[in-house]
Amino acid sequence: METMKRALSKESQSFLENLRLYLISNGKDDEEINAIVEELEDHLMEAESRGKTVDDIIGRSPKQYMKQLSDEMVTNKREWFKHILMIIVGFTAFSILTDAINGHISYSTMEITGSIIICLVSIFSIRKAFQYVSTTNFLSIKKEFTLYTIIGLLPIILFIGLTYLDRLVKTPIFYFSDMGTIIIVVLSIGILIGMSLWAKTWVVFIMLALLIIPDFIIDHIDVQPGIKLVLSTLITFGGITIYLMFNHKKMQKQV
Repeated sequence: METMKRALSKESQSFLENLRLYLISNGKDDEEINAIVEELEDHLMEAESRGKTVDDIIGRSPKQYMKQLSDEMVTNKREWFKHILMIIVGFTAFSILTDAINGHISYSTMEITGSIIICLVSIFSIRKAFQYVSTTNFLSIKKEFTLYTIIGLLPIILFIGLTYLDRLVKTPIFYFSDMGTIIIVVLSIGILIGMSLWAKTWVVFIMLALLIIPDFIIDHIDVQPGIKLVLSTLITFGGITIYLMFNHKKMQKQV
């Protein structure tokens, strides 16, 4: 298989990478995606051996071909729901751990509701970003980096807005006792470990480290509070953006 991949032209490899990303972002079944990509890879191999290109095989623009192919495939709604639920549960566990480290575990109804909405908005924006990247030919690294930076900043801006809204609109607050805090922290760690083992990636703990370690280091630096906040934000979300781009490139190469 590795030999076959190397024999394909850069244009064909890029098309297969983008096709996989597009189908994944549209909630198609992984096994069906793999089967289609492998079959198309064989066709492209054969076509290139006869001097033809990707355009000769698909007969239309890559975007139109991807959309038509996606429309013909069954969307695995159950898998989509499961992934969305896992993201929300994982995000909740993630937030609880960061709040526990900062010594604050209490949530208002506004915070809980707003956080769920922000999660859904973030999932939708990431999906649209993947669709855009996969159907746009020759997207420069600079534009792709800018796009992912915007996607990364979106939830931050929304959470800042939620913080101010929570101060303006008073809603019931849920507090945790010491024993309740211990239970929910242990449960959160268990959830994150379980998700990491299931997904075969430690991305959640990498993100957690990027959120916690910069604050810990900067707290021991003698600078003004405003500068500390700026440095912490830049290091944390700069690191997250770079990691997401690296992970995205790695995923694209798994064709």
